[in-house]
Amino acid sequence: MPPVVDPILELPFDQQPNEQEFLRAAMRWHFSPETGSRFWLAQAESLDFDPIADVRTFDDLRRFPNVANQLRDVRAEDLVPRGYGPSPDIVGVYDSGGTTGAPKRVVLLREWLDVLIAHSSAQLDAHGVPRDVNWLMVVPSGPHMVGETFIQLVKHRGGVPFTVDVDPRWVKKLIGRGAKEEALEYTEHLVDQLSYALQSQDIGVLMLTPPTLERLSRRDDLVELVRKKVRAIMWVGTQLDPDTRHLYRTELFPEATFVSGFGNTMTLGHVTERPGLSDDEPCVYDPFSPYMTYQVVDEATGQPVPYGERGRVIMHYVGKSLLLPNNLERDYGTRIQPLPGLLGDAIADIAPVKEFDNETVIEGVY
Repeated sequence: MPPVVDPILELPFDQQPNEQEFLRAAMRWHFSPETGSRFWLAQAESLDFDPIADVRTFDDLRRFPNVANQLRDVRAEDLVPRGYGPSPDIVGVYDSGGTTGAPKRVVLLREWLDVLIAHSSAQLDAHGVPRDVNWLMVVPSGPHMVGETFIQLVKHRGGVPFTVDVDPRWVKKLIGRGAKEEALEYTEHLVDQLSYALQSQDIGVLMLTPPTLERLSRRDDLVELVRKKVRAIMWVGTQLDPDTRHLYRTELFPEATFVSGFGNTMTLGHVTERPGLSDDEPCVYDPFSPYMTYQVVDEATGQPVPYGERGRVIMHYVGKSLLLPNNLERDYGTRIQPLPGLLGDAIADIAPVKEFDNETVIEGVY
């Protein structure tokens, strides 16, 4: 017989579970021999606490070691909880950006993707992003999760996904060796590629990075096409300063809904900026609590910084399909109070650190 799953681990995306009950159920699932993954059952032997007995609150997740670097080498199969049985529905195995050496890998299960899509679609609805329209997405595919998740999201919302592949690692290599002109040429190449679909197809939503949008905006013919066809623009991957965001919203593309997304492979997904923000406010990203959560801490002490202050971002993923707590990310952010009832922090003004894992961090086209 398959193991009995606590229903609290399988709630609809819009039901917020009790913090302690959810964490207790998650720890039992990931650290019981019948249901836990090979990876976490092995890790448990070296922990100086008992996750099932001792993890009761969100803050207790900080007791775990940061195991993210082990995801560079661990067998993908060893990350899947045994409770899924011999034939888990795996959507794919996806890499982190590979900005700092060999990429880390996570396994995306269908069960979590369905929850993520439902949550993301509701967020897009809150911004007025239209359904039943086609999307043109200029984002990484291949080993990166963003391409697959948004293809599935567009289909869920009734549209056809058109894609242009982005290779962020190549751009970062170009910038790293000082070949900035080549990096700009690559961005122009992306604009060339997206222009073909934009000219010939019914595109209702355009999804791309700020560097690509900036190059597109230099071409008057493409600006006119976007104004004519596109009803929403979603920017992702790198940051956009408030003045430029205001320019896009009010002068270049005043008729389009303009919204940003923030995602991370180590939290198995993405969130959309908080609705209702003015042009004077930074983009704020609330956690998809209790699954994808953030903390903003002082680098020296590890303690939370005051709201409104900047610090280092720590991310946690806790769900039925994966456990990845206490992951120190390569980003700084401003700590913002989250919406009522959500665990962890909201974050704004996200920017990469200069060095991470003894490697220089380069922010390129994504």
